[in-house]
Amino acid sequence: MKILVTGGTTFVSKFTAKYFVGKGHDVSVLNRNSRSQVDGVQLINGDRNQLSGQLYGKYFDAILDITAYTEEHIRNLLNAGIGFSHYIFISSSAVYPETNKQPFAENQPCGYNTIWRDYGINKLKAENYLREHVPSAYILRPPYLYGIDNNLYREVFVFDCAINDRPFYLPQEGNMKLQFFHVSDLCRFMEILLTQLPEHHIFNVGNTKPVTVKEWV
Repeated sequence: MKILVTGGTTFVSKFTAKYFVGKGHDVSVLNRNSRSQVDGVQLINGDRNQLSGQLYGKYFDAILDITAYTEEHIRNLLNAGIGFSHYIFISSSAVYPETNKQPFAENQPCGYNTIWRDYGINKLKAENYLREHVPSAYILRPPYLYGIDNNLYREVFVFDCAINDRPFYLPQEGNMKLQFFHVSDLCRFMEILLTQLPEHHIFNVGNTKPVTVKEWV
């Protein structure tokens, strides 16, 4: 398949580009070429918010949109004169209010999350715009993603505390539940979608068993 990965140089998008190159696909990446590129990809040098013809007339079997965080990000890409058969958008479980029963379910209402605030609302607006203009698109809502090259100081912080014998303060006495998902499983799930093309188009993805902060630490 001809695949476009937005980003391609940091954590999830970098892992995604490596994964699908390793599967033998023809992978292009859209980024500003400010970091080293994954071996085997075709670089499309550009900012998705300031495209000037870089994508015009190009066709891809699938767009794997890892780096869209707002409605504007989706709109700019769709209006760039690009052709495609399938579109997968990596959204977030932050589109659910934290007061919903956890683990979250796809049939629960979406809305403002007081922990994630504008991040979750902007992801939801991006989802809604994409669904309106590309009804066949797939939307994935992962929880905390982890894996090699994670650029967020999250699970590494816990290891640093353990290694350096620093105290780790447990929020809510450690009873708050967290759900994780490895980037390799995210890529495997995208591959399943592109292979099986299920009728359902919105999926929560994550480890089946949430853990409390205390269990995690």
